Amino acid sequence: MTLPKLFEDRMKTLLGEEYEDYLQCFDQPHYGGLRANHLKITPEQFEQICPVPSERVPWIRNGYYYDTSTQPARHPYYYAGLYYIQEPSAMTPASLLPIEKGDKVLDICAAPGGKSTELGARLFGEGLLVSNDISNSRAKALLKNIELFGIRNAVVLSEAPVKLAGYFPEYFDKILIDAPCSGEGMFRKSPAIMKNWEQYGVEYYSKLQKEIILFAAKMLKPGGYMLYSTCTFSPEENEGTIAYLLKECPEFSVVNALPEEETRKVLGISYEGFDFGKPEWVDGPEELKHCIRLWPHKIKGEGHFITLLHKREENALTIKEVSYSVPKNKSLISEEALAFIQKLKFPIDKEQLHVHEDRVYMLPKGLPDLKGLRIMRQGLLLGEMKKQRFEPSQALANALKIEDYDDTIRLNSEDSNVIRYLKCETIDLQKDYPDGWYLICVDGYPLGWAKITNGNFKNKYLPGWRWV
Repeated sequence: MTLPKLFEDRMKTLLGEEYEDYLQCFDQPHYGGLRANHLKITPEQFEQICPVPSERVPWIRNGYYYDTSTQPARHPYYYAGLYYIQEPSAMTPASLLPIEKGDKVLDICAAPGGKSTELGARLFGEGLLVSNDISNSRAKALLKNIELFGIRNAVVLSEAPVKLAGYFPEYFDKILIDAPCSGEGMFRKSPAIMKNWEQYGVEYYSKLQKEIILFAAKMLKPGGYMLYSTCTFSPEENEGTIAYLLKECPEFSVVNALPEEETRKVLGISYEGFDFGKPEWVDGPEELKHCIRLWPHKIKGEGHFITLLHKREENALTIKEVSYSVPKNKSLISEEALAFIQKLKFPIDKEQLHVHEDRVYMLPKGLPDLKGLRIMRQGLLLGEMKKQRFEPSQALANALKIEDYDDTIRLNSEDSNVIRYLKCETIDLQKDYPDGWYLICVDGYPLGWAKITNGNFKNKYLPGWRWV
């Protein structure tokens, strides 16, 4: 691989004697990774059924390397949302943001959803996840992954950070900024990124990152935590951006993101090979030593930079939190919709139900008024009301566990009917079923819906998600 000469010269300066070790990593293949979904399966359960050869990522409790000659996205478990395909180093930022149940969490540059899906899974249905990406097309992929993972308490937006800051002043408990960057850490995995690096350089991204991090800082509650990450080596985009924040917002400080040794032992994780921040590279404060650097010649993963920041509680704004009142159009929910919703066995507060253009949503609690924002999804889409009937959504199917709905059709992952179902084809049933809506499951994990009428099977898997 031919690296840009300017990049080579700078890396020689940064790495010194380690530069040759770094170059040798380009002779090695990149590592593929899978991350199990906490909402649906434990790591121990996943290890029993993982459909491809795998081994643990040492520093990620639910992360695994897989053989890149295999295709984990070509298995029904992927369509059941049991795992996300993600580069191992990229799993690290979301694993180190200290999420607690009930938190309000923002992922400000979220597409395609690798970090958002982990954050949402760690909330376990409580609190709120706001996943945002300024690109509308990329936000559509983000929405699909949020729904595939079965996250019920998410709002997906497509807005500029400056606009978000006006709606969410000091609102979030935790914020993740996986900032757009020059991508130097991904040159091995995606050599095409080098053309982007040569076109824009680090200065373009450094300016953008400084804008984003200041807007994010305004949305974090006093006492909250914000995690900043990039997949580049550039000091200007890493320690330089953090030093800029510390100067502009002195209420922030860099804190150690890694768990204590006792916690590591309990979780069975190791951070061997992790490196730390270099204040001297940007003439910055000593606290930059708490930043984390991942080098591809020191770990089995690509390059990454991670910083956990804490916002002190002095000088807090007095913000009145505005929650949704009972939706005025609550009475528009049809009898058929309510009858179906009553069959679900997970708790639904009727005060959270909301109708928009005949679609029924379950809104997360504690939202401010979002009127004026570009909203891709607001809460969990339960389904659509049609003339004298209600059609449950694909998002609802993925958000359910098999015990949440009585009427199921259970298939084995080896059954050819599973692939036929995922291709939106009709499948042959081995017995008669009463009329109604059925949750199609593979090895006990929901895939989607089917409707049976007079013995006829109608496949209701979402066409846009079909197996191709």
